[in-house]
Amino acid sequence: MAQRFGGKYSPQPMDAGTSDSPGYSGVAPGRTVTASEPVHPLARRPVWLIVAAIPFLPSAFGGGPGALIRDLGAFALVAGAAFLLREGLKAEAAWQARSAARRPVLPRKILGSIVFGLGLGLGAGQAGILGAIAIGAVAAILALTAFGLDPLHDKGMEGFDGIQHDRAARAIAEGEKRLSEMREAIRRTGDIALSDRVERFARGAQALFRAVEQDPGDLALARRYMGVYLDGARDATNRFVELWIAHRDTAARTAYEALLTDLETDFASRTRTLIEGGRQDLTLEIEVLRERLSREGLRADPVAETPPPPES
Repeated sequence: MAQRFGGKYSPQPMDAGTSDSPGYSGVAPGRTVTASEPVHPLARRPVWLIVAAIPFLPSAFGGGPGALIRDLGAFALVAGAAFLLREGLKAEAAWQARSAARRPVLPRKILGSIVFGLGLGLGAGQAGILGAIAIGAVAAILALTAFGLDPLHDKGMEGFDGIQHDRAARAIAEGEKRLSEMREAIRRTGDIALSDRVERFARGAQALFRAVEQDPGDLALARRYMGVYLDGARDATNRFVELWIAHRDTAARTAYEALLTDLETDFASRTRTLIEGGRQDLTLEIEVLRERLSREGLRADPVAETPPPPES
C-alpha cells in the first residue's frame, strides 16, 4: 500500500487545535493563505491600462520639451486612473459584501474614468483639440462601461441611527485591521497550518462583525470582543511569532493555539447571543402586534375561524 512521505521538513496535516507532531509540521515557505477579504472580479483589469500606456514613455523622449511633457503627463494620468479604478473596485467589493453599508464618499471609479479620458486626450494632442476631446470622451465612456459606476446609495440603512451605524462601522474597520495584522504576523512563520488556524479564528470574529453590522445597537455588547480581545489576540500573535522564529518552541505553539480556540469559542458564543437576542426581540414585537390587532378588531380569533364539523 502506498504511504505518504513525511519528514522533519515536510508539510504535514495537522488538526485545528493540536500541535503534537514533531518537527516543523506544516512549514512551506513561500506559500500564503488567502485572506478572506472581499475581492472584486474585475480587480486586475486596471493593471492593463498601465500596460497599454507604456508606449507613451519611449515617445516622450526625442521630440522636444512639448512631447516630453505631453507623453509623460499622459502616462501619469493613465497610471493615476488605474489606481483610482482599482481602489473603486475594492470599495465596491466591500460595499457588496456587507448587508448594511454607506456609499463610498468619493466615487473613485467615476473619477478614475474621467482621469483616464484626460490622459488619453492629452496623449492624443497631435490630433488637434477637437480630436483630443473626442478621444478623451470616448475613453472615459469606455472606462465607465468596462468598470461600471460606483455604489451611489446607502444599503440596508433604513431605520438605523446614522451616528450609531458610523460608530459600528468604525469599530468593525478597527477589528478588520487587527485581524489583518494577525494574518501578516503569522505569515512570517511560513507555517501553513498556523496561517489556517488564524484564518479560522478571523472568520469567527468576522461573523461577530456581521452580527453587529446587522444591528449596530449591539455594538455595546460586542465592543469588548472587537477591541480588547482582538488587541490581546494580536499582541499574543506577535509575541508567539517572535518566539517561534527564534526557538521553535512547541509548548508556546500549543499555548497559542489553545488561546485561539478559547477566543474562537467566546466569539461564537457572543455571536449566538446577539443573533438569538435579535430573534427574541422580533418574536416579542410580533406578539405585541398580534395582541394589538386583536384589541382593535382587525384580527379575527383563530378559534372562531375554524369551521364547524359536518353534521352526521
